[in-house]
This record gives sequence, structure tokens and C-alpha cells, in this order.
Amino acid sequence: MVGKKSILVKVCAAEIFKFIGDDLFHNYPRWSPEVQELECLTDGPVKLGTIARQVRVDHGQRSESKFRITIYEPSRRLAFAGVVEPYRCLYELKPQSREDLTELSFTFELLELKVFMRPFEQLVRSAIQDGAVRTVENIKRLVESGKPATAARL
Repeated sequence: MVGKKSILVKVCAAEIFKFIGDDLFHNYPRWSPEVQELECLTDGPVKLGTIARQVRVDHGQRSESKFRITIYEPSRRLAFAGVVEPYRCLYELKPQSREDLTELSFTFELLELKVFMRPFEQLVRSAIQDGAVRTVENIKRLVESGKPATAARL
């Protein structure tokens, strides 16, 4: 199951990448308020191979997972995938003809649906797509507002 959405953001790709990539641990709970806890499990700055633990509350359901940064290409792409859980997230940045305009694309893939969730497949698909739309809209609002990152909620 895949949810995907693109949006134009009036900020250069480098600034958006700083927000979603370099400052991931400060900003991820800001653009994805379902993230209640976020903890970096590896030392150093965010980079390829960084591992994190998150606790999310989605539609009243609490879940905990670990994810690994699988793509880290400054100003271009950031991706992470569940270490055990079958999901992937991809953020892609495509600069437009104007220097300060960037197309932000977000893709969320649920690679496997648990058996007990199969009767709710349509609801899950809808929730995944709605989540993709909210993700890009939230990132756009936050980066265009120019407000600095707040202290991390770790």
C-alpha cells in the first residue's frame, strides 16, 4: 500500500533538507504530530545508517518502531525504513526554475498488512493517503513560516 503526495514549497531545497534531514530529531514530531517520542539510537549527526526509535499514536493506536536512514542525499532525497516493521518513507526534493521554489514529494509504503488488519484494508489505504497529504502540507507550512526549530521532544 502506497500513499504519495507532492507540493510546491517557496523555500530552496537545501533549507527544506536541513529541516527534514539534518534537523530530523527536532522537527519530525512537528510535521508528524502522531510521533509522541523520538530517540536517536546512534551517535553523531543524522546520516546514512542512523537508527532511531519512535512511539506513534495513530488514530488512537500506540505503536513503537525502530527505523534506519536508508537514503541521505543532501538537498535531494531522504528515506528511512522500519528495521523490523515493513514500511518505508521517502522525501524527494526537486528544485524548480525559481531558486526559492522546490517540489517536495513524500511517499509512504506499507509493505505488508497484518492478517488481522486485512478486513480494514480500504480504511488503511485511505489513512495512508491522508497521512501523505498532511505530511507535505505540514512541512510546507513549517518551512515557509521561517520559524526556527523548537527544542526536541525526546
